[in-house]
Amino acid sequence: MGKDMKRKLFEISEKLIIYTDGGSRGNPGEAAIGVVLGSNRYGERIGIKTNNQAEYLALIFALKKAKQLIGKKTAKKSNLEVRMDSELVVRQLSGRYKIEEPDLQTLFIEAWNLRLDFESVAFTHIPRLENVLADSLVNDALDGSGKRSGRLV
Repeated sequence: MGKDMKRKLFEISEKLIIYTDGGSRGNPGEAAIGVVLGSNRYGERIGIKTNNQAEYLALIFALKKAKQLIGKKTAKKSNLEVRMDSELVVRQLSGRYKIEEPDLQTLFIEAWNLRLDFESVAFTHIPRLENVLADSLVNDALDGSGKRSGRLV
């Protein structure tokens, strides 16, 4: 990846801000993720999942994609802020809520380990109205109007 792409991801601040959302139609039901990473947008169907599983999978996708886009060396020196409207996921990652569902425990561990690839990762709960773009990527993927491959939508 060239310096221009790295600069573009970080142009607003020293910190890379990522927006994630996951959702399912039915719980469990057909699910999708939406991720806004700098100027990149991703939407992808992920099969039958619960809403909480979809939220974690969006976060996992975002952390992997951030590392891929900025490179391993840059990632180690990078500060990320992941903004999401899932209060449950944010509170579980901050240690305020216990993780009782075995499926979520596995996803929590994967997300927790991926954060170690960066200098720091902050998880911030935001109102749904501040996460409209990531939410629209989820709905576009579920409606079939977005790409399903995880590529730029």
